[in-house]
Amino acid sequence: MLIKQMADVYTNPEKHVVLSNNVKIPILGLGTSHDGGYSHEAVVYALKNCGYRHIDTAKRYGCERYIAQAVKASGVPREEIFLATKCWPTDYGAATTKEAFLGSCERLAVDYLDMYLMHWPEVSSGVQNRKQLLQETWRALEVLLDEERVRVIGVSNFLERHLEMILEECSVVPHVNQCEFHPFNNPKALRHFCADRNIQFEGYCPLGNGQILSNPQIQEIARVYCKSPAQVLIRWNLQSRVVCIPKSTKEHRVNENSQVYDFALTQEDMTTLENMKQSLTCVDRSSIQTKIDNPLPDGYKLKIVKPPLEP
Repeated sequence: MLIKQMADVYTNPEKHVVLSNNVKIPILGLGTSHDGGYSHEAVVYALKNCGYRHIDTAKRYGCERYIAQAVKASGVPREEIFLATKCWPTDYGAATTKEAFLGSCERLAVDYLDMYLMHWPEVSSGVQNRKQLLQETWRALEVLLDEERVRVIGVSNFLERHLEMILEECSVVPHVNQCEFHPFNNPKALRHFCADRNIQFEGYCPLGNGQILSNPQIQEIARVYCKSPAQVLIRWNLQSRVVCIPKSTKEHRVNENSQVYDFALTQEDMTTLENMKQSLTCVDRSSIQTKIDNPLPDGYKLKIVKPPLEP
């Protein structure tokens, strides 16, 4: 069963996207941010029972070592899982980025990563030349790619002006840009900018942190298809060819979020969702600088909802 699920994810064109370097990334993944907590059982269930093969995390979240335990407990071979994590801005720089990368690999119990992203375009306040540091860090990712320590490199939360800094000096154009994405936060200009440069757009918070599930228009669309609002929102992502990483610590929600391949939204419904009023931001960009300059440790606000059982 696991082999069949793996083959389906990587052989069915609807279930993956092909990046500019011909690497396939499952279009539906499981997010594991520190917001909302971390559930060992939910991650194991996603891999073992729901066919998820894409796990997204970050050093900053503080749950990399728990994900390693979940992958092992799932019984799914490492090579079947597309594992992505991120470099926090305080680790930016030629040597420190590589150290952070190796640290993530150690915590995740792997000898390579499928995807490594620069987490934010902001840097520590004390840095005099931000552009130079971003470019230097990107070059460090390119070296890791050259050394075949990582299969895909990219950025997260980068706007057009930030991407331009990287594009000025890069040897490898970012394969992915991961940003907040849902009908009420749909950066169309940025998506077009990425598409024109063959940068795959990936969206987090596809359910608007649950805040948009009660929207009457979304609920009405869901009623027509006999699906949940969450399934409609995820399906909109997939039909938009945006890589989607919904998160839940509840097993029944993890399963529900994966049941999105047995229906298709009409063009009319796609257009309705595409043109919603832009009225919700789940991640406050203005607070990021303070968080970068704050010496709190990684995972400082991580809540373990369901920890792994002690061996």
